[in-house]
Amino acid sequence: MTNAPTEPSRDCPLCPRLMAFRQHHRALEPDWHNAPVPTFGHPDARLMIVGLAPGLRGANRTGRPFTGDYAGDLLYETLLTYGFAKGTYRADPKDGLQLIDAAITNAVRCVPPENKPTTEEIHACRPYFAATLKGFRNLRAIVALGKIAHDQILRTLATPLVRHKFEHGAVHDIAALPGVRLYDSYHCSRYNTNTGVLTPEMFHAVFAAIKADLG
Repeated sequence: MTNAPTEPSRDCPLCPRLMAFRQHHRALEPDWHNAPVPTFGHPDARLMIVGLAPGLRGANRTGRPFTGDYAGDLLYETLLTYGFAKGTYRADPKDGLQLIDAAITNAVRCVPPENKPTTEEIHACRPYFAATLKGFRNLRAIVALGKIAHDQILRTLATPLVRHKFEHGAVHDIAALPGVRLYDSYHCSRYNTNTGVLTPEMFHAVFAAIKADLG
């Protein structure tokens, strides 16, 4: 892991394609966040949820992970159900919603075109993810929302992917992070739920297992 800043600067130059995409949307929507999206939650949290990247009209617009799109509707409803959040989620970072013993971040901090970061962009953002992970001293559980998040976590920990295959509902004990379990889930995107790849019941089951494990 590194001592890099936890979050990239507003005009992070590491990924020219992502920077151009942000600048384009700043011109179109000057009132949007249109910048790298920081982690939401307290560094004392025992649970970290890792998504793919900000959604164009979700976190890229609002500045808070999973806020303003369908994926956030399912995620925050689930967190409220299992006691990892309190308040009311209104798809607005000023809604007063608070996370409890949990934090939410992304494998890639900036919105990518078509929600598809390149391998180079994922790699470029890894030092920021590593710094974030290093800052959470009380972690006991990490949820990977999708394979890209799963792989980013393992590569950050210098753990061969072959040892821990991504599979919805799988739970991994990672030697490089003693005492922390990695939980896999399909991403809670509208596409996955509309196609039946992920149902709310499947998603809830992941967090029910975490809640039981954390006691």
